[in-house]
Amino acid sequence: MAEGSELDGHHRATVEKIFNHPVNHNIQWHDVLSLLEQVADVSKESDGRYKVTLGDETETFDVPRHHDIDAQQVVDLRRMLKGAGIGPSTK
Repeated sequence: MAEGSELDGHHRATVEKIFNHPVNHNIQWHDVLSLLEQVADVSKESDGRYKVTLGDETETFDVPRHHDIDAQQVVDLRRMLKGAGIGPSTK
């Protein structure tokens, strides 16, 4: 996360949903993309996928067919965010 940047209430709510157990199936892609654009380097690839670099990890995400992300994307996001020190208690 950029030095001095903080998550706003909307982004914190998205992080909370990502880390909820069991996996929350009502996490909208546009909320996740907004969060990632705040904390990571995000670029849209020519094939429509999003390349996300957070810390030393890079992951490519497909845009979901529906509004919500799937369970595997939640798992991948948890790993990336946790590795970057971002979790439910992050300000």
